Amino acid sequence: MQPPLWVFGYGSLIWDPGFAVAERQIARLDGWRRSFCMWSIHHRGSVQDPGLVLALDRAAEARCDGVAFRVAEGAEAATLAALRDRELISSAYLEETLEVALRDGRSVIAVTYVIDPDHAQYCGGLSADRQAEIIAAASGGRGPNRDYLFSTARHLAELGIRDTGLEALAARVREIGDRSAAHRA
Repeated sequence: MQPPLWVFGYGSLIWDPGFAVAERQIARLDGWRRSFCMWSIHHRGSVQDPGLVLALDRAAEARCDGVAFRVAEGAEAATLAALRDRELISSAYLEETLEVALRDGRSVIAVTYVIDPDHAQYCGGLSADRQAEIIAAASGGRGPNRDYLFSTARHLAELGIRDTGLEALAARVREIGDRSAAHRA
C-alpha cells in the first residue's frame, strides 16, 4: 500500500487547491519563508509588465505556516499532474518533498513548490514598498495581482495564521489603490 500524498500550501493553494482533498491541517515548514520573491509573467502579470507571486525562499531560521492537504485516495496521479501544470509553468519553482509538522502533532512528507534562486524570475530582496507598487499595478491571466495578495492574506487570517509582513503589504497595496482612485475622481 502506497503512503498518502500530502501537499503543502502557503499561497493560493490554501484557498484554491484545485484537487480532491481528504484532510486539511494547519502545518509548519521550518527553514523556509513565504515571500513575494518570484516575478509572475503568466498568472498575475505578463512578460511586459510582471507581477509578483509567493514562493518559499530558503532561510535558515525561518518558518512558514500554511496548510497541508492529504490528497483523496485514488486522486494522487491526477493531483500531481494538475499541480505540475499549474506550478511548473515556467520552471521557476522546484518541486520538493519536505517534512512538515502538522498542528495536531504529526509530521508528514509533503510535496511543495519552492523558488529556484538561480532562475531569472527570482527577485528576492525587493523592498516592501517596491513589492506594493508592483502588486498594485500588475495583472495577468488569473486576474489582478492585488487580488492574489488580498485573498491569500484573508484566508491566512481566517485560518488563524498570522503573517505580519503579508498583512502590512496588503495594507500598503490598499493605500496605493485608494490614492489612485482619489486621483482619478
